[in-house]
Amino acid sequence: MRDDTYLSTKESRRVYVMEQVTVGNLAAPQAAVLLGLSVRHVKRLKGAMKQHGVAGLAHKNRGRKPTNAIPDNIRQHILDLATGRCKGASCQHLSELLTSDEQNPIKISAKTIARILKAANISLVHTHKSARRRRSRERMPQEGLLVQIDASPFAWLENRGPALTLHGAIDDATSKVLGLHFRLQEDAYGYRQVLHQLLHKHGVPHSVYSDRHTIFFVPDKYSPSIEEELQGIQHPFSQFGRMLNELGINHIAARSPQAKGRVERLWGTLQHRLVIEMRLQGICTLEAANDFLPGFIERFNARFAVAPLNALPAYRPSPAHAELERILALHHKRSASPGSTISYKGQSYQLINANGTVKAVRAKQTIWVLECLDGALKALCSDIVYELKAISADQPFSRLTQAEQPPTSEDATGPVAKPKSDHPWRTSYKTPPNGYRRHNTKIEGVTESLSR
Repeated sequence: MRDDTYLSTKESRRVYVMEQVTVGNLAAPQAAVLLGLSVRHVKRLKGAMKQHGVAGLAHKNRGRKPTNAIPDNIRQHILDLATGRCKGASCQHLSELLTSDEQNPIKISAKTIARILKAANISLVHTHKSARRRRSRERMPQEGLLVQIDASPFAWLENRGPALTLHGAIDDATSKVLGLHFRLQEDAYGYRQVLHQLLHKHGVPHSVYSDRHTIFFVPDKYSPSIEEELQGIQHPFSQFGRMLNELGINHIAARSPQAKGRVERLWGTLQHRLVIEMRLQGICTLEAANDFLPGFIERFNARFAVAPLNALPAYRPSPAHAELERILALHHKRSASPGSTISYKGQSYQLINANGTVKAVRAKQTIWVLECLDGALKALCSDIVYELKAISADQPFSRLTQAEQPPTSEDATGPVAKPKSDHPWRTSYKTPPNGYRRHNTKIEGVTESLSR
């Protein structure tokens, strides 16, 4: 037996039985039963033992490297990624990143990566835990029946940029991400961008599930104004609530984070995967992070989205572009001044018609200033949208041409007839014209002059 040959425990158990076979104390069929081998293999081991002794029982591939073994350079590359640029990634995510590498794609399973990391004594970030027993709500049967929206403040750029808040929407039936947008903090603009992505790419959903943030709902302690009470409005909408109401979307308020668990679990996944992928791309600004999101959403949905029970989507068609722009704009109420202007954030504006002329409006007429998603300012007057033109401080308060003046009775019925000099309207109150008699009548202590 060679010095470099070592038998395993399984092979050592065969030594005594094969020695008995070699000396003739056991027949091959009996040894096959004891060792759990075939008779043919027992005879093969007997011949090897006669030729090489006990060393003949060792496997001939011992010491050889398997042909399907992972090369050492790839093992080292995986260890460098797991402890460097991709630190914190799960084995499954690391496998996907290696496969999608355009320059040097490496196809390797997540289980193989886990074995490589364990062999190097690198602890796995993500370990499978036994699921807690709880009664969960069933998914909706159709895509578009229920959309969950929320925001997650997190160090998405780590130490390369500012802390951001990611606004997102996910479909309940398919776990498909419908929209994502980064902002410096949670605000209505982020949710409007997510809603715009949802409406533009998919359509109008049936219901939206959100928390009770004041962006979505007016606080319960809010007292309606006299105007709202006269209109029968007991609890008015917030700006975002008005948008959902005009789109015909049912708005549901969640009482706890667990109620909208689908979107809450989405944040846990994105806080690992999205952070690592933006780290690999070297993203360090808010603008670059938002530009990265569309491609990431496509890859994420291809990996994690599931098929619904009913393949027919429940989305309704989105409104036309102009109507959608009006709905998604912030509406601010203003009153027109006598010069057909309105004031917004310290600046005076005039309403401009489609033909480029100034729109004449009555004094104190209600005008709604529309702050669109792209930052443009427009005005809504009598259900018609107008452009707004800023007026400089040195410009006259109102500069309307004759054609732009508010309509008068002369414009509607022709020239107005002027009264004659002896017309009663031109006669002084104290000197009534001939043919009129003056009487003083006392009514409850008040003297009134009546002309007949």
